[in-house]
Amino acid sequence: MDLVGYLLPHLLNGIALGLLFALIALGFMLIIGVMEVINLAHGSLFALGAYAALALLAGEGGPRPELLGWFLQLPNVLRYALALVLAPLAVAVVGMGLEICLRRTYGKDPLYGLLLTFGAALVIEELIRLAWGPSERFLPVPAAITGGVAIGELIYSKYRFFASGFSILMIGLLWLFLEKTRYGALIKAGAHDSEMVRALGVNLPRLRTLVFGFGTALAAIAGIVMAPIWGIRPHVGVDAVVPAFVVIVLGGVGSFWGAVLAGLMVGMVVGLTGAFATDWSLISMYILLILVVTFRGRGLFGKKSILEA
Repeated sequence: MDLVGYLLPHLLNGIALGLLFALIALGFMLIIGVMEVINLAHGSLFALGAYAALALLAGEGGPRPELLGWFLQLPNVLRYALALVLAPLAVAVVGMGLEICLRRTYGKDPLYGLLLTFGAALVIEELIRLAWGPSERFLPVPAAITGGVAIGELIYSKYRFFASGFSILMIGLLWLFLEKTRYGALIKAGAHDSEMVRALGVNLPRLRTLVFGFGTALAAIAGIVMAPIWGIRPHVGVDAVVPAFVVIVLGGVGSFWGAVLAGLMVGMVVGLTGAFATDWSLISMYILLILVVTFRGRGLFGKKSILEA
């Protein structure tokens, strides 16, 4: 096998991973933009989305799993499609409840918000352990997207193609929502100048709650799609939130397409590095971040800093 044939599967895996990183980061960035709060519970909500889908698809854990008997009788494809909708909605409700708790920290030292979301992350993680246990679980997926597909002499995972396509679809829908709808315009305006939005008569507290729920729903969707790749364990959120930080800083805080491009870069660097040195695959994204920030302190598409000449 030539070098290109050897690297191509790793490159495709990296692209799939990068698109999922971008999806996590975009939800994270929406919350930072409108709320001006770094949500340290984002990773735990990512994990909660995967576990909520596990309860719906396998009837494992969660409150009163016997009530899901009728749901488990549905065809696998339909159950999986419904889980992609219902689990993020459930996580969005949890996220909106967290935002209501955060309201008392607005206008105060940002450290209060950081501590509250950090505490919420620990609480969510422990609740997951109580409901589902500490052992690793695996999310069942429909047979149509399992197995491999032969392309030439190589066999590629069907699920990786599904994850990539689904992530592209979600990123495209999110862009259309932000750019082409009234609510998307309000979200962007709230990120730019929240006081002006309030002056125009928009209910800013309600907007913040909805944006927080929307951002956490995106994290849950990414958690469900990434679960068959990474597995499900209570602390899997840590593995997700750190790359999200890297992607946001690398792409430039507030830049939609910067986050998408940075996610792809991180995914491809991790994938290609893993082809030669597995132990260095995760470290490689931090090296990439250092290299970019050294020459461009605001990230790839971030706004110019006052520290720059």
